Amino acid sequence: MSPKPLMSAQPVASATGLRVVSADEKSPYPKASLILRGLARLVDVAIAWGCYLVAGRAGFVIAVLYILLADGLSQGQSPGKKIFGVKVLYLPTRTAARFRESVLRNAPFGLIVLLGMMPRPLGPVAFWSGAVVIAGIEAWKVYRDPLGIRLGDIWAETQVIDGKVAAGAPEIADAGQPAQEPGGTMSTSRFAPDGRKRLAHRPHL
Repeated sequence: MSPKPLMSAQPVASATGLRVVSADEKSPYPKASLILRGLARLVDVAIAWGCYLVAGRAGFVIAVLYILLADGLSQGQSPGKKIFGVKVLYLPTRTAARFRESVLRNAPFGLIVLLGMMPRPLGPVAFWSGAVVIAGIEAWKVYRDPLGIRLGDIWAETQVIDGKVAAGAPEIADAGQPAQEPGGTMSTSRFAPDGRKRLAHRPHL
């Protein structure tokens, strides 16, 4: 029976330097500030509410679209997240969330707005009931989870992280392009058993 291959490890920036992260960890990124996340969400909700008030009869549709797509507008940052320096990351590739991930992770909040589109007097009741239940569940999940991952993040495979952490991690800025070791040139080599390319380093002569 052949020995089990060793799992790779990655260096990840931290407050005290680099640490080695085991491949079996769910995510190497620390939990983002809940205060910053909450303030960012309030800004985005205020923008959605403003769209609803300004756009008239189409306001609900615009508000729903904004809530669903906001995190994919600017490299994983909605306007609120950009203001408060947090970012949505797509964990499988360690890259900024796109519109697909934004829609998946914000689907619970989009449902709240959709409930408000029901005819009166049911609409306002459904809206506020949904806001209390859905937002409450998601907030509790964020608070309890060690990484701050809520149900929407599970669906989208995302995590909200501090933007400074993302700026200090080279594997995020250039996903799929491993850093070159000092004193060596990078050359392509064979494929690993899992289908990914290995990289060999040749010393300068």
